[in-house]
Amino acid sequence: VQLQASGGGLVQAGGSLRLSCAASGGTFSIYAMGWFRQAPGKEREFVAVIRWSGLNPYYADSVKGRFTISRDNAKNTVYLQMNSLKPEDTAVYYCAVGQYGMSSADYAYWGQGTLVTVSS
Repeated sequence: VQLQASGGGLVQAGGSLRLSCAASGGTFSIYAMGWFRQAPGKEREFVAVIRWSGLNPYYADSVKGRFTISRDNAKNTVYLQMNSLKPEDTAVYYCAVGQYGMSSADYAYWGQGTLVTVSS
């Protein structure tokens, strides 16, 4: 299974970015897709998750109302639309495939990460 994350970059506070994660090399209809992030000097933390069916999106409290996770099954791709970005959203964002959950241990496959930098 390969996951390719993209869409990171530098944005001013209040701006938006959309991350994409394209999956290949497996059967994804039974899995959930999650986004995590890791800021410098901090632990990796959960951001959002969605079942491959598109049901039950769930968000960390810190991003609820600002971020939206969605998927395009035809493209085996999951997106993370990030609006009203804050400097504290600065991190490397990772996509992952696995069981529906909020722990890194729920996910068996990880992408390489894409850097999001939010300037104040």
